[in-house]
Amino acid sequence: MGSRYIVSACLAGVRCRYDGDAKTDPRIEGLVRAGLALPVCPEQLGGLPTPRPPAEIQGGDGHDVLAGKARVINERGEDVTAAYIRGARETLHLARLFGATEALLKGRSPSCGRDLIYDGTFQRKLRSGPGVTAACLQEAGIRLRVED
Repeated sequence: MGSRYIVSACLAGVRCRYDGDAKTDPRIEGLVRAGLALPVCPEQLGGLPTPRPPAEIQGGDGHDVLAGKARVINERGEDVTAAYIRGARETLHLARLFGATEALLKGRSPSCGRDLIYDGTFQRKLRSGPGVTAACLQEAGIRLRVED
């Protein structure tokens, strides 16, 4: 059997983004239909509602959040770090149960971004580094690919 994937649910057509929308990618939908990919939304797994205020990592990247050195703050100024960490850990748990060896994630997300995330200023400025879930999966040895 080939690779099995964890995928950002918004890429599989699930309306779970912060704005209540999806960013459907037909290739990812096909993997899900074929039983090769499991769609997950780390923010929802962490207990956040949809829609929800946008959030950004302040003080670092996803690795820093997991290490307790940075926080995830929404645009209302609320600290949602615990929900992001809970969602990342649940996503990793599901990846292991599903036997996923790779993750196909939505770019620039404070959860799923792999190489670039917003910088925490809510000015749409990007910085290098992964989101919280991407960092958690990376640290567990799951290969990451990003889709925009």
